[in-house]
Amino acid sequence: MMRALGYPRLISMENFHTPNFMLVSEVLLWLVKRYEPQSDIPADVETEQDRVFFIKAVAQFMATKAHIKLNTKKLYQADGYAVKELLKVTSVLYGAMNTQGGERADLPEEDSTKFKFDLGSKIADLKAARQLASEITSKGAVLYDLLGKEVELREARTESIARPLEINEAEKVMKVAINSVLEEVQKTKDMLNNVALDEASLEAKIEKRKLELERSQKRLQTLQSVRPAFMDEYEKIEEQLQKQYSTYLEKFRNLTYMEQLLDDHRRTEQEMFEEAANMLRLIQNRLKEEEQHLLKSGSNDDSDIEIQEDEGSDSERDLQIPRHRISTEALLPGRVGTRIVGSMQGGDTEEDDSGDSEIDLDEDEDEEEEEDDLEDDSMEIAPGKASLRARKPEPLEQSDNDF
Repeated sequence: MMRALGYPRLISMENFHTPNFMLVSEVLLWLVKRYEPQSDIPADVETEQDRVFFIKAVAQFMATKAHIKLNTKKLYQADGYAVKELLKVTSVLYGAMNTQGGERADLPEEDSTKFKFDLGSKIADLKAARQLASEITSKGAVLYDLLGKEVELREARTESIARPLEINEAEKVMKVAINSVLEEVQKTKDMLNNVALDEASLEAKIEKRKLELERSQKRLQTLQSVRPAFMDEYEKIEEQLQKQYSTYLEKFRNLTYMEQLLDDHRRTEQEMFEEAANMLRLIQNRLKEEEQHLLKSGSNDDSDIEIQEDEGSDSERDLQIPRHRISTEALLPGRVGTRIVGSMQGGDTEEDDSGDSEIDLDEDEDEEEEEDDLEDDSMEIAPGKASLRARKPEPLEQSDNDF
């Protein structure tokens, strides 16, 4: 719209993202000049008062001349809200230009350039004409009344002019005037005397206040020079308070530091516990798989082994079955896992049985010692301390009784 109206520079909404009062004032002044070229709006907007006066003048001009109500607060903000107020004036001018453009389409170019319809000036002339008409009417009525009294006034005027001037009457009038003037002078003198008296009374009051001020200052100096009786105790208590506060700060820092260390220690213990639990879970799964594998291999070996009877004694036949132990330990904090012991293959002689039993006893003692150690060190679990033993089946010894 501004470009169509002939504004010399380009304007966009980017110019009003931040308050830009200079641009708003420039646009308002241009619109006012466009509306009425003979308008007298001050263009000075350097100070705050000048800006307020400028906004008020523009709003008053638009309200009286164009009957457009503008929000002065939004105009003073000079941002996007001010653009809405500017559009009120711009849209009126733009609509008038479009209307005039349609009517001037049939007129020659020279006539269209010469013809200008200034609505604002016409409104001002209309108001001035109404005021002059009312004044003419009132003054005409007054003049008619005065002309009606002209006959009587003319006779009185001629009589007063023809009458000779009397010195006595003039003297009386002059004396009355002189007396009135003398009375006024006396009143003025009395007022001056009263002013002098007031001045003296005020000076006396000022001197009295000065004396009171001096006495108050002296009293203040004496009070400042005297040290209160409780001041020493107050200073001691203040020093003690300062020491207590420093001790409190130190303890508070230590407590905060210890709480932080405790939290870190608990966090590390929790992480170690979770890591150990995961490791134990993996070890238990692996041990279960090994047990199942060993049980399957042991059942296959028992099915293939057959025990024969000795020729010398049919009544005394011993099945010598060396025991094959499988021990599993599931490490948990403060606990020891259960052990599974089983026999997987047979032997030939009693010596083998006795040897195996001695080995089993020794291994039981070692395992009990390891269990005690694990119970003592239940809080410190590491993958290397989880003892996992699975005794492999001993190979069958060849003897004369084997087939």
